[in-house]
Amino acid sequence: MVERSDRAPLLDWEEIPSAEKPGDEAPAGSPVEERLSSPSSSRGKAGCMFGWSSGPGGPTFSSRSDADGCSAPPATSSAPPAAPERALPPDKEEHLSDSGTREVSLEDRMVKWEENDQIVSVFVVTFNTRTGNMLEWCLPKDMDLEGVEFKAIASGSHRVSTDFIYFRKGRYFGLACFANMAVENTEERGARMKSVGILSPSYTLLYRYMSFLEHQVRLQLQSPGHYSPLEAFYEDKRALLPPSGEDVVTAFPANAWGAAINHSMHPEMKITHPAGCMSQFIRFFGEQIMLLWKLALLRRRILIFSPPPVGVVCYRVYCCCCLANISIPGVGVAVPEFRPFFYVNVADISALENELSYVACTTEKIFEEKKDLYDVYVDNQNVKTYRDGLKPLLRLSAADREKYRKLTEQRQMLLYSQEENGDCVSNEEDLFILFFLEQNNRIFQTLSEVAGSPEPTVTQDSVRAMGLDPHGDRLFLLHLLEIYGYDSLLVSEQLCCS
Repeated sequence: MVERSDRAPLLDWEEIPSAEKPGDEAPAGSPVEERLSSPSSSRGKAGCMFGWSSGPGGPTFSSRSDADGCSAPPATSSAPPAAPERALPPDKEEHLSDSGTREVSLEDRMVKWEENDQIVSVFVVTFNTRTGNMLEWCLPKDMDLEGVEFKAIASGSHRVSTDFIYFRKGRYFGLACFANMAVENTEERGARMKSVGILSPSYTLLYRYMSFLEHQVRLQLQSPGHYSPLEAFYEDKRALLPPSGEDVVTAFPANAWGAAINHSMHPEMKITHPAGCMSQFIRFFGEQIMLLWKLALLRRRILIFSPPPVGVVCYRVYCCCCLANISIPGVGVAVPEFRPFFYVNVADISALENELSYVACTTEKIFEEKKDLYDVYVDNQNVKTYRDGLKPLLRLSAADREKYRKLTEQRQMLLYSQEENGDCVSNEEDLFILFFLEQNNRIFQTLSEVAGSPEPTVTQDSVRAMGLDPHGDRLFLLHLLEIYGYDSLLVSEQLCCS
């Protein structure tokens, strides 16, 4: 097979508008018709996309095929079964028809929420040879963007020509596109470096605007101070968010899923290169993915170090989050939320000190010395810990190797199907996420059955039913029982002494 690049042309920031109501056809030459026939709408069908849906057993994955055989842009639906109705904000209230029936379903509202524009800020950051990184311009003017200049231009970025960076800023997620252009003047020391970025309450939609940001950062390098396209973008896309005093990051509105499911599932982050970050993640870490899987499921603090470029490492952060997905309602309510921080720098140290569970990446080697900030430090492909209690978890068990063999086998079958049959609906993102979701559900389903049995004892047979190694995974299982509130279960002496 031909190896494909990790970078590819990305979707335009103008997304396809929602479908018109029946009978409301747009007149010829109208903006709606023009946008529907624009390159951005046709390019949106070029790759296979993947989204969430919700069924009787909780959220599941679905590939929605379009007319070309590839799936349509992802939509997130919710509505756990038999969930009580919740009051909605005034702008989200359902409208009743004359007959009293609801015209807009909860699923329709969720799709609309995902498609709505949620941009809360747009900004330009530049590198000044005298003062270093500095915020050059932003909208709105009163937005608190302190420290964003060190997120949008990562430490060490002068070594690369282009990059993109996902990050957290307070309760928002950000995406910035960086570019470095050679110039012939002594004042800038031969190089002009800028980054153009946006902030949003959710990381799942940021990919839509990456090509726009890439174009704008090139424009800023060539014509500094030309902000009118950014002003027009912000006016068109700015979010109307309710005031909130809580500095809490959420990936969906409060009524997206039931609290338990929302807590233990991560929404899909659209990947913008054709090879897919999951396949790159598997190739990069190999069998060590199984170690990261256990650590993510145990909600450990994971910090990934890598020199620039940062973009691909931000995708590894997202992949780690996907390892910990659980779709069984009620599981994981009491455990810390496994939160993606994406790129962090020294300015984030105080924030990380208060986090019980997270995964992040950095280009700053000084973090390795801050051993109280993390449980696991990933230096490129080397997964290590300084905590004695976790060191045994960094050894692969027989069950780990068997699971990795199955994952590799399934990948090879999928790749063969794609190459021989032109299968565009299935993709590695689906396979990867579903593989670990099924592993996690299998563990907690078995634990629930053991907990509800007349003799609630974890035996070798029940451990094997979870897909674990009774001997090699004993410590992992004990940690799991304690963290997820199954510590009242008895553990067979045969298992402990095997």
